[in-house]
Amino acid sequence: MGKKRNKTESMEYALVRGEIKSGHGVASGKGKDERYPEGTLKQQFKHFLERGLDLSNYFMGTINLDISPCSYEIKKPKHFFKNIDWSDYIPPENFYFFDVTLYYKDETYKGLVYMPDPETKEDHIQKPTILELILPKIKDLDYGVMVDIALKKDQLDIIAK
Repeated sequence: MGKKRNKTESMEYALVRGEIKSGHGVASGKGKDERYPEGTLKQQFKHFLERGLDLSNYFMGTINLDISPCSYEIKKPKHFFKNIDWSDYIPPENFYFFDVTLYYKDETYKGLVYMPDPETKEDHIQKPTILELILPKIKDLDYGVMVDIALKKDQLDIIAK
C-alpha cells in the first residue's frame, strides 16, 4: 500500500505526467522470451544486490511510462553499474537507476527508474519517451492510465517540448 500523496513538490523535483504503456514483457517474464523465462530483472537482481542495490521490496517487472511529448536528460544517477555480465545471450550491459515517486489514486509509491544504458543494450529497445519504473506492486494500475511522477532534477531532468 502506498502513502498518502504529498501535494507540495520541492523545486528540486521535476513533475511529469505520463501514460502507462504495454512493454516487451521481458523484465517480468510475461513476454515469453524463452531466454528469460523468469524475467530479466530476476536474473539481474543478484548482480545489483552485490553492488549494493536491493530490489527485494519491488515487483520484479517494470511499468512502462510514456512521458511524450517530453524527453529526459541523464544528469547523475543514484546508481550506475558498469559492465554487468548477467546473461549468456547478450554482451555485458551498463545500468542506470534514478529515484522516482509515482502518484496514483491519491497514493504515493517510491521506487526507481530502471534504465539499461542505450549504448550497451542490444535488444528490447525502448522509445526515447519511455521510462521504465520499478515499484512495489500497485493494485488496479493498467495500460492507458495517466499518472504523475516526480524525479530528482539533479539525477534525471525532464525536458518539456
